[in-house]
Amino acid sequence: MTTFTTGAGTLTRDALAVLQPGFTGTTAPDWVRRALAEGLVSVALFGRNVADPEQVTALTAQLRAERDDLLVAIDEEAGDVTRLEVRTGSSFPGNHALGAVDDPALTRRVARELGRRLAACGVNLNWAPSADVNANPDNPVIGVRSFGHDPDLVARHTAAYVEGLQSNGVAACTKHFPGHGDTSVDSHHALPQIDVDATTLHERELRPFRAAIKAGTRAVMTAHIRVPVLDPDRPATLSPRILTGLLRGELGYDGLIVTDGMEMGAVAGTYGLEHGVVLAIAAGADAICVGGGLADEDTVLRLQEALVAAVRSGELPEERLADAAARVRSLAAWTTGTRRAPSAADDPAPEIGLTAARRAVTVTRAAGPAPVTDPVYVATFSPAPNIAVGDETPWGVGAELERLLPGTTTGHFTGPSAGTEALRAAAGRRVVAVVRDEHRHPWMGAALDTLIAAGPDTVVVEMGVPQSAPRGALHVATHGAARVCGVAAAEAVLAG
Repeated sequence: MTTFTTGAGTLTRDALAVLQPGFTGTTAPDWVRRALAEGLVSVALFGRNVADPEQVTALTAQLRAERDDLLVAIDEEAGDVTRLEVRTGSSFPGNHALGAVDDPALTRRVARELGRRLAACGVNLNWAPSADVNANPDNPVIGVRSFGHDPDLVARHTAAYVEGLQSNGVAACTKHFPGHGDTSVDSHHALPQIDVDATTLHERELRPFRAAIKAGTRAVMTAHIRVPVLDPDRPATLSPRILTGLLRGELGYDGLIVTDGMEMGAVAGTYGLEHGVVLAIAAGADAICVGGGLADEDTVLRLQEALVAAVRSGELPEERLADAAARVRSLAAWTTGTRRAPSAADDPAPEIGLTAARRAVTVTRAAGPAPVTDPVYVATFSPAPNIAVGDETPWGVGAELERLLPGTTTGHFTGPSAGTEALRAAAGRRVVAVVRDEHRHPWMGAALDTLIAAGPDTVVVEMGVPQSAPRGALHVATHGAARVCGVAAAEAVLAG
């Protein structure tokens, strides 16, 4: 017979406290406001909740009217993954661009300015940075979200990012533990597996997480990946060996452990959402991220009930749930204690993002072709977006080249006939071809073959990981597709 040390009210409040749910709309739904009164400590904002900074500020104020010590989380990596600027593109380059510059002081300044803007909107927990080492160039979900392929580089920039973000009272959430970089499967859809030996894991994947812990990261996000050398049976998010044994025990981490989105296929599709949530808390996770896809009151109630039922059946120790809830409340208290009104001493740096994007550009010139001075045709070759990036955010150089070279026009192409279609649409005009991870998309490489064969003066702009050899009359690598990367690329095209 199970004996409970707390009452039913405390148990249900603890079960609610560990959830980080999303919701729909740009104002707080009634059900969220009720849940905050009943014990909910966190909410998550996504692109669907954002119109502009003023609206987000009003939304977070509305939420805090119900609970002052509230964690408002967001997935604002900047670069390709942006929520605050989901409809315009980010004012900051992403990790890969910062890694290409390799100036930790610059990374710290970018993260500090991002933290200042988040704090001004009332957001105090950022599910960033990505500390994944980009060990597999075919990775479909990390790519430019990583600082790079060198563990030491990734470690020093992860630490700088954490320090910069948290200097403005926004908790960093370093992800995706124990490292999502060496995968060829997107965990939004299926369960990836990383087959590395223990030495490689510790010297490559774990090095940035050690640096983040040393830098004081307030949260760590788990990865929905299986790492057989650590646990042959369960993915990291559900593994006591990985979360409690490795992260808590061996690495000595004492902050909040947050799961990646629990409705992702890697967990929900294998274990079921409710059972997966129970397993995650039992394994050592403290906060359950849910709401990217399921953003309704029924989901929250089902998960709360599943956790309560698991405690009552003995599947989930009551003490483990209480500890998880206490860690969530502790982080909420930290953010409340660090909250302050902005002052002149905060030194806003609104141009730091563009400065960093310009420094990240790499240009390779071929001998012969003339500089770009007249209107061009911009052919943008669009791969299918991964879920983390989404398809709402514009990218490319077309809009900026249209501004700088009046008369320039743009087209978007995809698939096996993309090159032929782009050539036809260009109708004899000089082409600026814009690609994203050409090395992962054979059809994209074939399209460039077609354009360059027909027009040796074709300019190529690579806005993903520049893994393929530079080609074209001018090759511009931006190391990311943020809005500021597009501005920097357009400037480089005109500079020749």
